Amino acid sequence: MAINQKNLHVPLSENLYSRLRETADLTQRPATELAREAIQTWLEIKEREALREKIQEYAMKAAGTLDDLDPDLEEAAIEHLTSSRKRRRK
Repeated sequence: MAINQKNLHVPLSENLYSRLRETADLTQRPATELAREAIQTWLEIKEREALREKIQEYAMKAAGTLDDLDPDLEEAAIEHLTSSRKRRRK
């Protein structure tokens, strides 16, 4: 099964190119494979950062609202914690 792939021409500085070639030689892997892996990793990091920012924005907007903490859930948690402590003391 053939995978559709696109080619991308990426000019690299001499230093970056040399480092990539050196790593490719040391690991005995194609430089294109290393570059593809590096791009994939960078994109995943950026996606996680964007998601973290969205979650942080939501948390800031929800702070102090019912979305922040459900009063019934909070009460149940407090009951659970206090009953657990009483059982440990016995």
